[in-house]
Amino acid sequence: MKYHIEFDIDFARNKFPGQYIALEGIDGSGKSTQIEKLYEHFTKQGKEVVKTREPRKDEGLIGELIQKILHGKTKIPSVAFQYLFSADRQMHHEEVVLPSLKEGKIVLSDRCFWSAIPYGITDRGGILDENTAEYMMVAQSILSMYHQFTAPDFTFYLDIPLDIALKRLEGEGGVAEIYENKKILEKTVKGYKWLLQKFPEEFKVIDGTQSVEEVTEEIITTISSM
Repeated sequence: MKYHIEFDIDFARNKFPGQYIALEGIDGSGKSTQIEKLYEHFTKQGKEVVKTREPRKDEGLIGELIQKILHGKTKIPSVAFQYLFSADRQMHHEEVVLPSLKEGKIVLSDRCFWSAIPYGITDRGGILDENTAEYMMVAQSILSMYHQFTAPDFTFYLDIPLDIALKRLEGEGGVAEIYENKKILEKTVKGYKWLLQKFPEEFKVIDGTQSVEEVTEEIITTISSM
């Protein structure tokens, strides 16, 4: 027997005085660098700023487990891994994001709930179709009637060719993560492209091949103009 479920729902919006700004993109797109630049910009203006990221790889039991899985030291089923991300995201929102927004602070986040779609699709074998993506939007508490994560006021997608991202990752050194290889990143890019096409009003696409300063300026100009 099949059961029909249908409902209309919008994203949960920020109702607090603070400002929620997120940067999205594949690994090597420059998100972390821009978070630092934006932090410098807003603190110079005398504003209270919180830098954060999703997932929190080295905080708490969940963060430590996520770190081990990303580095290939521990293996769990891919679906379970995605729910670990969601559990960490829920704690992150309750402990960091929402309290900071309530206090009127600027929250700068390296990734947010949007990452659950491209990386979740990758963990499902890279199969991208309307049903898979929409099921994940509900299952990951993005468009859910049970609980929803608050959507950023601004989400910037740093668009960069895959070969440039891979060169940057190679130059960083350190321990490679399980998502940091060409085949997986190709699937991740497709997931992001689906998001950009499906929700164009939720993203501001930035050319990540520009200089660091040019990218920062474009992001700040966009925020200031709204």
